[in-house]
Amino acid sequence: MIKHVLLWQFKDELSNEEKNQLLMHIKRELEGLVGTIPGLLSMEVIVDKLDSSNADFMIDSTVEDREALSTYAKHPAHVKVAEGLILPNIKSRVCMDYEV
Repeated sequence: MIKHVLLWQFKDELSNEEKNQLLMHIKRELEGLVGTIPGLLSMEVIVDKLDSSNADFMIDSTVEDREALSTYAKHPAHVKVAEGLILPNIKSRVCMDYEV
């Protein structure tokens, strides 16, 4: 199995209200991909963070293998969320993939 973990920061110009709305929408859409994308075993979008955090949200997902990670990355349902909700509103992204 592969863990796919990402940390994201929103653009500074977004208001707290805009960030909160985006967070709820991103969480709902991404977590809803489980069972839709072959090989995607789990997806959790963490939006409740401590004040000591410097990331706005975290994505913690598990896929079956490297091929499933590639399938997930290119899948139209994932691309729609990434390109429509996440990437236009993000200033930074950190990713770590590892085998478990």
